[in-house]
Amino acid sequence: MDTMTLWHITGWEFAALAFAALLVGFSKTAVSGANTVSLAVFAAVLPARASTGVLLPVLIAGDLLAVLTYRRHAHWPTLWRLFPAVAGGVVAGTVFLMWADDGIVRTSIGAILLLMAAVTVWRRRTADTERDPDAVVTRGGRMKARSYGVLGGFTTMVANAGGPVMAMYLLSAGFRKLGFLGTSAFFFLIVNVSKVPFSVGLGLINGRSLLLDAALVGFVVPGALLGKWAVNRINQRLFEQLVIAATVVGGVQLLLP
Repeated sequence: MDTMTLWHITGWEFAALAFAALLVGFSKTAVSGANTVSLAVFAAVLPARASTGVLLPVLIAGDLLAVLTYRRHAHWPTLWRLFPAVAGGVVAGTVFLMWADDGIVRTSIGAILLLMAAVTVWRRRTADTERDPDAVVTRGGRMKARSYGVLGGFTTMVANAGGPVMAMYLLSAGFRKLGFLGTSAFFFLIVNVSKVPFSVGLGLINGRSLLLDAALVGFVVPGALLGKWAVNRINQRLFEQLVIAATVVGGVQLLLP
């Protein structure tokens, strides 16, 4: 079976998915990249390949809430420079999913999670570097945008794990908190919606997966509200350390036979 319905999971498994959905909402309005934990939970509870299709509508719900919250703070010149490279990465990820079986996808998600954890550690060490977001118009800035765009498009298509890639790019470009949240909100809403036809074509999204999504989307809202309340209060350094640790554990779990 490529997808799972609400009646094929236990109560504890549904509780884990509900917590992961809540964390998606929190990550969209507070700590970007925290949903890598959600990715690990979905891939652990559901078949790895199918989990990407079930998670996508949940992410879109979180993106919509983030856009409503931070819509005035997006930096559109950065978004337009990223989209062409991201589109290439999404196509490459789609081709990969066409031939990859569940075992390969599971291993790939685990490897991507560990890579994203390493990327996040590196990002935190360089996050104090301040630059003007408009500096990406330089030749080096354009090359960086293309590189991150392709990697972000591929990782978001294969594993919905483009968050840490884009977070590292936006921080390295000099975005402050609100500009970061507003730009990433529009970026992931547009990218995730564009992935829907590919996921439907691959059989990752269908009526059965949407039924499970309908039961989970409601948990995104309180997570987003909690994130909006906490964004100026949370000890983000400690939280990122916890996210990194959970991501590593989830990645290792997926790599184990």
